[in-house]
Amino acid sequence: MKAATTALLRLLALVVVCLIALQLTFVARVALMIAVDPQSTTFQRSEACRLLSEKHRLLWSQQWVPYERISANLKRAVIASEDAGFTEHSGVEWDALEKAWDRNQQAEARVEKINARIERQPPKAASTRPAANPATGTPANASAKPAARATPKVVGGSTITQQLAKNLFLGGERTLLRKAQEFTVTFMLEALLTKQRILEIYLNNVEWGEGVFGAEAAATHYFHVSANALGTMQAAQLAVMLPAPKRFEKRPSSGYVLGRAATVSARMGAVELP
Repeated sequence: MKAATTALLRLLALVVVCLIALQLTFVARVALMIAVDPQSTTFQRSEACRLLSEKHRLLWSQQWVPYERISANLKRAVIASEDAGFTEHSGVEWDALEKAWDRNQQAEARVEKINARIERQPPKAASTRPAANPATGTPANASAKPAARATPKVVGGSTITQQLAKNLFLGGERTLLRKAQEFTVTFMLEALLTKQRILEIYLNNVEWGEGVFGAEAAATHYFHVSANALGTMQAAQLAVMLPAPKRFEKRPSSGYVLGRAATVSARMGAVELP
C-alpha cells in the first residue's frame, strides 16, 4: 500500500513538473515575440498539412507587414467587429463570455427539441409510390434514411488576444483543459506584449480564406491593393469575413457581407487604436 501511494505521489509530481515546464515554454515563446515575428502558428501548420493531404499541393499566400503599413481602417474595422473593448480589457471579456455561454445553451436546448421531433418522425419515403426493390422484393421506402439531425450554431465571446492565443499555440478542440490553457496564454500575451504588438501579430496571421493568411495577403487577394491602401468599406468587408472566412471567401461581396460591413464601418469612428 505504501509503495503504491509513493508511486502515485511521484506520478502526480511528474505531472506537475511537466505542466510547469509547458507553461514556461509558452512564456519563453511569447517573450521572444517582443522582438521576433512568429514564422507560423499551430493553426497555419495544421491547415498546411490538411491542404497537402487533401489537395496534394499547397496554395499559400502570406506576407508579414509591420504595424505601420497596415491600414488604420483595417485595424479599426477588426476591433469594431471582433473586440470593441480591445484597448481596455486585460485579455478576457467575462461579460461577453457569459452572454455567449447563455446563447449557446439556448441554441443547444432548441436543437435538442428539434432532434427529438426528428426522431419521432418516420423516415420519409424517396417516392410516393412504394415500388418494390427487384433484388429483395421489399418496398423502396423500406431503406429510406431518417432526416439528418440538427446541430447547434455555436457562438464565441473570445477577444482578439484569446483568438491569437488559440491560433498561435493550441488546437481547435472544445475542452475545458484547452480553454484553461487558452486563458493562461492570453494572460501571458497581455502581460508581455503591448496591445499594438498583439494586434500586429494577429493581423499578420489570421485566416482570410483557404491558404490566405494575414492582412497583406487578404488585401491583395480580394481587392488587389496592399494592406496600407484598404479603404473603409474594403476593411469592413474583410473584418466581417473573419468569423468564417472559408464560408465567405467565394462571395466576399454578398448582400450579407456588405450589409454587415456597413454596420461595422459606422462603428469604426468610435474605435480607439492602440
